[in-house]
Amino acid sequence: MKTLDLVFLWHMHQPDYRDHGAAEKLGADEAPAQQGGRAKYALLAAADGDTAPGEFVLPWVYLHAMKDYVDMAAHLERHPQIRCVVNFVPVLLDQIEDYARQFASGQFRDPLLRILATPDLDRISEADRSLLLATCFRSNHATMLAPFPHYQRLHDLYQVLTDDGQTASSYLSGAYFSDLVTWYHLAWTGETERRRNPLLATLMSQGEGYDAGDRQGLLASIGELMTGLIPRWRALAARGQVELSSTPQTHPLSPLLLDFRVARESLPEAPLPFSAAYPGGRSRVIAHIDAARTSHARRFGAPPVGMWPAEGAVSEDFVKHLAAAGCRWIASGEGVLNNSLAASKLAAPHAAYHPWQLEKAPGLTLFFRDERLSDLIGFDYAKWHGRDAAQHLVLQLEAILDAAAENETPVVSIILDGENAWEHYPYNGYYFFEDLYGLLAGHPRIRTTTYAELLARPSPPAATVLPRLTAGSWVYGTLSTWIGDEAKNRGWDLLCEAKQSCDRVLASGRLDAAQVAAVNAQLAICESSDWFWWFGDYNPSAAVASFDSLYRRNLVRLYRLLQLEPPAQLDTPICAGSATAEGGSMRRVSVASN
Repeated sequence: MKTLDLVFLWHMHQPDYRDHGAAEKLGADEAPAQQGGRAKYALLAAADGDTAPGEFVLPWVYLHAMKDYVDMAAHLERHPQIRCVVNFVPVLLDQIEDYARQFASGQFRDPLLRILATPDLDRISEADRSLLLATCFRSNHATMLAPFPHYQRLHDLYQVLTDDGQTASSYLSGAYFSDLVTWYHLAWTGETERRRNPLLATLMSQGEGYDAGDRQGLLASIGELMTGLIPRWRALAARGQVELSSTPQTHPLSPLLLDFRVARESLPEAPLPFSAAYPGGRSRVIAHIDAARTSHARRFGAPPVGMWPAEGAVSEDFVKHLAAAGCRWIASGEGVLNNSLAASKLAAPHAAYHPWQLEKAPGLTLFFRDERLSDLIGFDYAKWHGRDAAQHLVLQLEAILDAAAENETPVVSIILDGENAWEHYPYNGYYFFEDLYGLLAGHPRIRTTTYAELLARPSPPAATVLPRLTAGSWVYGTLSTWIGDEAKNRGWDLLCEAKQSCDRVLASGRLDAAQVAAVNAQLAICESSDWFWWFGDYNPSAAVASFDSLYRRNLVRLYRLLQLEPPAQLDTPICAGSATAEGGSMRRVSVASN
């Protein structure tokens, strides 16, 4: 009987949302920046950058942890027959551990948690009142606000008070803000946790009139989730149900760190930054890979067998570095494979359904995501009944198997973010996963597995040699989401200038070992791909403003650590219009970010 090997790869990532250094004043013309987008909504970042060192400027790490990372673990715990790959980026794990320390100490550097812990909300500052109003209604209203009448009523009252454009906070009591901050966190709890934890059911049934004791109980529940999250995933890996993989340390676009020109392999006319290349990019890529493998080994007992490159972005040079570091597998987007086959003038039917290898990267196996099936989960199935969606996906897999040759075992890779899609699903995708994992667990011809298990088999699936690899990512098969736009290129030029300053100062020898380590850690944050993702007028300007501001603040801190005066150009927003943050709409892409 023919069988099909199915690999789910759930990619878990958030960029570093902490303001690590002393506050630095940016341009006085900047309005408060708000975060928006597909799965991120709003937390005010002060216009003058006035945050405490280590303060979390945006809350998405702990919100997605308590809603999505917990739910994704629970789905697997309920279905022990299901196997999958789960990719944790080190910079996300760093922040989860940071939150665990905050809960252990009771000293919160996240403004929302600090307010939730405040005993008397009648006495909070006007800034905190404004922050709550700007933040606590920014969610998917259809699935995270409208289902809860008491929460909806808080929103309706706010709307009445703001229809005439006046500031509402002065009319609202501490009781209102207590209910608001409580409901916001209840709405961000995962469905499995609501079914497990009686406190959440009690608070949601209560509906209103939450006091300090209620908020403290909710805070303690969030703390338990954050503290137990990494051990929970470690346990799933230890019993062999999950393969944990990693990404270079802070999620950099490594092919571009190595060579800006690779952007033209898929888009020959792509505009490039003024800088010819990122200075010392090769050593930076190696450092990111080594740091991730070390971080993973410290947390999970051994280096990862494989890696998901940031944004699935690959190039031949980058893949060679991964192979040299000991990576056994990587994965990328189907568009990259199609572009590579076209460049090699090869026709390969069902090309994504078996592994590939590059002659220039011996020992490394490449897998490619099925874009159609992955995007059905990421974008379409949220509008379906859960069982209908699950059955449809299984039927698609059966069709792939039926079309395969008699002696062929297709390997199908479904790869997408493990956090961003679920808020669009009713009940955070609970019923979809219950039906999907249930159907797959009992399916006689479909086996869920992991890449490490596939490669460890006595007879692993045969890999086809790919003559050349065209650089690209899992978004359109190109690198256009991170380079080529005027604002993106300006972001790269600012980073190149900062890196040149790093190289000069570090070569001078005037910094001690601790200072050098701080510089390198801050540089890694600045090299994250996420800054460049958000630059561009196709994204909501509120989201652009947040990331524009935080990126420049990170560059400012890098100069401070180098004991240099930051360039005046860092006072000016990179993206035209991001200072006003008027809103906008995001284009539909193959994956959700952040």
